[in-house]
Amino acid sequence: MTSIVRSGAVIGVTGCPVSVEVDLSGGMPAFDVVGLPDSAVKESRERVRAAIANSDMAFPIKRIVVNLAPADTRKEGPSFDLPIAVGILACCGAFRRSALNGVFITGELSLSGDVAPVSGVLPMAHEAAQSGVKVLCVPEENAEEAALVGDGVTVVPIKSLARLAAFLRGEPIVPVRADVRRVFQQSPDEQTLDFSDVKGQENVKRALEVAAAGRHNVLMIGPPGAGKTMLAKRIPTILPDLSFDESMEVTKIYSVSGRLQSKNALITRRPFRSPHHTVSYAALVGGGRTPTPGEISMAHNGVLFLDELPEFQRNVLEVMRQPLEDGSVTISRVNGTITYPSDFMLVSSMNPCPCGYYGEPKKCKCSQTLIAKYRGKVSGPLLDRIDIQVEVPRVDYGDLSVSAAAESSKNIKARISNALAAQLERYREEGIRFNAQLSAAQIEKYCALDEECRRMMRRAFDVMGFSARAYHKILKVARTIADLSRAERITVVHLSEAIQYRSLDHK
Repeated sequence: MTSIVRSGAVIGVTGCPVSVEVDLSGGMPAFDVVGLPDSAVKESRERVRAAIANSDMAFPIKRIVVNLAPADTRKEGPSFDLPIAVGILACCGAFRRSALNGVFITGELSLSGDVAPVSGVLPMAHEAAQSGVKVLCVPEENAEEAALVGDGVTVVPIKSLARLAAFLRGEPIVPVRADVRRVFQQSPDEQTLDFSDVKGQENVKRALEVAAAGRHNVLMIGPPGAGKTMLAKRIPTILPDLSFDESMEVTKIYSVSGRLQSKNALITRRPFRSPHHTVSYAALVGGGRTPTPGEISMAHNGVLFLDELPEFQRNVLEVMRQPLEDGSVTISRVNGTITYPSDFMLVSSMNPCPCGYYGEPKKCKCSQTLIAKYRGKVSGPLLDRIDIQVEVPRVDYGDLSVSAAAESSKNIKARISNALAAQLERYREEGIRFNAQLSAAQIEKYCALDEECRRMMRRAFDVMGFSARAYHKILKVARTIADLSRAERITVVHLSEAIQYRSLDHK
């Protein structure tokens, strides 16, 4: 006797349909699982056996073969425990097999028969809903997450195997519903961070405003205690709110990585990730024996802050070069290739020298050789992907003692939103959204300079020795500054401000 249970797996951040086929036949008792299962899936045999027995149901003493189709896709994790157990019970006549029509099932089983939560429910539920499934049976802790797929499906929270069997026999379970659009449109809690907290540093705040308005990567260089980390943590407060589609993209990534909170399933704020400098390359870009999203994917549609950039291992930083260009990271393993989205804004900081007090003779004793070695820890190709380099000076006492509040994040955010709206309108036929994404050909089209601007750029090249790569960076930033000023063309004022945001090139 054979039964088929609809379930799913996750490849990257995309759901993949899996049919759990269970066959019971006579012969020597055995329990085999086929279809490229990993160790966790193979171990489900013992969990399923104990869960059925401890749920006061008889485990069949027959030859059991479970096939996870498609058989050429690797199956990982304990999420197939529940569909395998349901398939066996269906073959034993615990309920009619027709009750499984249009039903999606996923979940991990404990030995007592209770159902534990699993990762990646949202992408699996989304794919199941797209394929015509009407009922989603998921662990109770994952029910609110599955409900994010919207109307058209019924989400049934499952606490135990016995409760699921009773539901399939016709006993009711109160479904979980969520008005996703209403939840998304609700005003988020008030931000606890605000740019008005930052005293002084007006030039740096202006640079960060420009960076946020064009999605430019930025590097802040300054002594300890100047406020680099404080400024970086407030950047998400000036970025436009997530759109619904962006919110779903981020939520899927957090679902796959198992970091989604059931009580607040939908992520409505832009992520801010700040990994420690001891992070490994697999933790930063993703991967591992069982590939999972890394920090750059967790920062998708948000901000990745790398504090003390030269302290990161050089090989760890270098693996970010391709994701910074493509907005995604591809991880290749023997069993296949996985692509995770990683479209983030890179914000980084560093000291001007190893001790951090460069320019203060009483404190800094670093030699020029030591300073060059310190700055050389960050490679040229990585610095080439950072559009804005700004110095963060030490804050004067006069700035700290001022009682008047600085400009709020709300006001800065309004200007940035207007600039981004202009970019979306300008590039709607180009396949890009931000000035930072302009190609060389698009720069020629949208960043044209008049004769006065060309003379200024020529003088800057002669005096400061800019490279051809720096030329394109300056034009992109100048285009963003013009957008903030609501100007159609780049002027000398915009260009001169963009040139000053190349601190490392000056030195």
